Amino acid sequence: MAKGENREQDLAWVRAVQVDDDRAAFAQLVRAHQAVVRALLRRLCGGDAALADELAQESFLHAWQALPGFRGESRFRTWLFRVAYNVFLQHARRGSERLRRSTDTLDPEAFDAAVLDAFPAATSLSHTVALALDLERALARLSGAEREAIICCGLADLSHSEAALVLGWPLGTVKTHVQRGKAKLREMLAAWAPSSAPERIT
Repeated sequence: MAKGENREQDLAWVRAVQVDDDRAAFAQLVRAHQAVVRALLRRLCGGDAALADELAQESFLHAWQALPGFRGESRFRTWLFRVAYNVFLQHARRGSERLRRSTDTLDPEAFDAAVLDAFPAATSLSHTVALALDLERALARLSGAEREAIICCGLADLSHSEAALVLGWPLGTVKTHVQRGKAKLREMLAAWAPSSAPERIT
């Protein structure tokens, strides 16, 4: 289970929304999951926090509208990530804004601790910030499919099967893009942890 996630509580809030149109219960779902949804979207948006927050708000609006159809066949968080990913795709297709790949406002705390822990060379705050910047740049150099697979499986704590649901891809496609992306990250981030980084990323 992902950190901070309570599946039984999520389902109780979902049922309250579905049965009683309980807005307070939905507000609890938003509070429980807004940080991870924003983090996912921030990575998909290349570090653009303002755009990620805008898309997160839109994602929760879509989730409220679609929640009556949630059947509990996957984790609520997985379903919510799928909603957020669709919102991101719709934005990208509209082309209303250029997605920025800047790291100027990168927040090192936004990086998953498990990912940073995979790089033993990052032993101080300055090293952690440098690693965060290098990781963001490395992710930006992956293909779109590789980046999205790595983000879902390595940084959003989804299994390959859950990532396939979120991305709408066959399971084999997810595994292929994760493998290719991991190999590229191994090469680009070799200076940080030549042997351990690739295994811990996924």
